[in-house]
Amino acid sequence: MAEKFLMPKLSPTMEEGQISRWVKNEGDSYEANETLAEVDTDKATMEMTALTAGTLLKILKGAGDTALLGEAIAIIGNKGDDISALLTEIKSEPPASAGGNGAKVEEPIKPKAEAVTSVTSGDVGSKTAVTPPAHAGASDAPSNGRLIVSPIAARMAAENAIDLKTISGSGPNGRIIKRDIETALAGGQPSATPSVHRTFTPSTVVGASAFHDETTSKMRQIIASRLAESIGPIPTFYLTVEIEMDNALELRKQVNATVPEAQKISVNDIVVKATAMALVKHPFANASYQDKNIRFYQQADIGVAVAIDDGLITPVVRGANLKGFLEIAAEIKDLAAKAKAKKLQPEEYTGATFSISNLGMFGIREFTAIINPPEAGIFAVGGAAPTPVVRNGEIVVRNIMHVTMSCDHRVIDGATGAKFLQTFKQMLEQPGMMLA
Repeated sequence: MAEKFLMPKLSPTMEEGQISRWVKNEGDSYEANETLAEVDTDKATMEMTALTAGTLLKILKGAGDTALLGEAIAIIGNKGDDISALLTEIKSEPPASAGGNGAKVEEPIKPKAEAVTSVTSGDVGSKTAVTPPAHAGASDAPSNGRLIVSPIAARMAAENAIDLKTISGSGPNGRIIKRDIETALAGGQPSATPSVHRTFTPSTVVGASAFHDETTSKMRQIIASRLAESIGPIPTFYLTVEIEMDNALELRKQVNATVPEAQKISVNDIVVKATAMALVKHPFANASYQDKNIRFYQQADIGVAVAIDDGLITPVVRGANLKGFLEIAAEIKDLAAKAKAKKLQPEEYTGATFSISNLGMFGIREFTAIINPPEAGIFAVGGAAPTPVVRNGEIVVRNIMHVTMSCDHRVIDGATGAKFLQTFKQMLEQPGMMLA
């Protein structure tokens, strides 16, 4: 019997999904545990796998289309099933509301436990309309003069001077995707322009810049939504502290002298440990606002911001107050690698009690970060740099690091945040205090 195939909830924060591609075509049969489609969620690209055998009778949402949780994206059943009544019902249904629980237990789909690795961010899940330059002899472009190109393919083509009009797209609807560019490169695709010296004169007339639009990834959409939720309703204030990092840097040097290269710790690993130890001493900083109550956490689960192609994700170091520097370093390396490969599981990036965003490695001295609800605070960590300071009436050079804490005033008062920062500062300036 034919039935609707609903968009399931593939991550705890997912409210809608974007079809990256259908692995099966209309009319194709499939077996249990066979992948039917790939869906871009707010965090990763996931496979949707059939629980029972059947036939994909009708695709309602194609590649690049977005569907809310619980919205019908296809019709499945047995070959020959009459789907006319279902189509009429679907057309008359009001739009599904976000925040539902997606496919019900009995729906014949499930997400695989691991994110898709064969589909890279910005590839077949995103449509980009690129207006190519006019080159003689390239007659395979659409009649409207536009090509459908994924962002990563467009970038690769530009970097390798490949004329997109000479490429036949193998993606949905003839879209040019990453593998098409790779094939062209492997086959010795000629450059769009010869490598000759060109002379430009000041009289060259330049018009308005050409441009192309890229479909916003689900991760970027969720980031935008959550940041709007944070900066608007959360009454936020900021506290900044200067920290002498000389003793912490010496500690790092001593630890790294005793371990192999692959196990060496970073300044950020020490910051994570100090944050965790300070949090357990200041319960209001390790808490969240829950409307009618404040929730206090017994351990420090630290979210560590990691930049990836689609935006920012915060893998969580669970119980960082219970772990040593080497364990924290190894865990962060593993989580960061998973994040960049889009292999993080929901439990690895949700449920932090406090977060850290560190831009020191990019030369940033000081900045502010936006709170990730429902957490009550986040650290914005700048780089440590040699700075002249006055100590005992003399000018000396110390490695100074600026840390700014964004505080949810519903949970953390000014004095509460200041005392927490004092403890955090003390632990970094006198690392032995992390053991006290």
